Amino acid sequence: MRRFLPILILTIIAIIVGIALQKLGVFKKVSPEELKSWIEITDVETKWVPKYYQPWPPRLILVPAIQFRVKNLSSKPLRYINFNAIFRFKDDYENLGDCFLAAIRNKPVMPGEKSDPILLKSNYGVEGRTKASFINNPHWKVVEVRLFAQTGSSGYVFLGQWDVSKKIEFEEPKPVGIKKEKKN
Repeated sequence: MRRFLPILILTIIAIIVGIALQKLGVFKKVSPEELKSWIEITDVETKWVPKYYQPWPPRLILVPAIQFRVKNLSSKPLRYINFNAIFRFKDDYENLGDCFLAAIRNKPVMPGEKSDPILLKSNYGVEGRTKASFINNPHWKVVEVRLFAQTGSSGYVFLGQWDVSKKIEFEEPKPVGIKKEKKN
């Protein structure tokens, strides 16, 4: 019996501490509705960004991306919010790619303030030769992005869906070593 007494005492103390922490709200679960009411997505910009570039032979892989800020609508600082973006061609059932990012971590977003810009890029994209080959492509398909947020035990909350614009945020480098001759 003496061997089990310390284990019994520690178990009772652990239960009491667990109940006290739960009453204090340490283990409070966040509902999806609460999370959605705490944040507002602002300054949304969709675009294509480079994943890989090779000047010779010409090869360029562009991926769709979404950039946004989060505004804190709650009365407490926002901490530990994860975002997930799912990219797919419009009217297609298969995903083109996705991106998970633990975006709000070390620097909390204070009440009424906006976060720094958050950029989520697809892990897969479209391959071409040059920027012009994308711009002049008659078979360009529209890509849409669905954005989700999650914190703690809330599960994922759908925040919105946007079409990715045809804006390409990439400039090919200028040729090096080619001198133009002066004409008289």
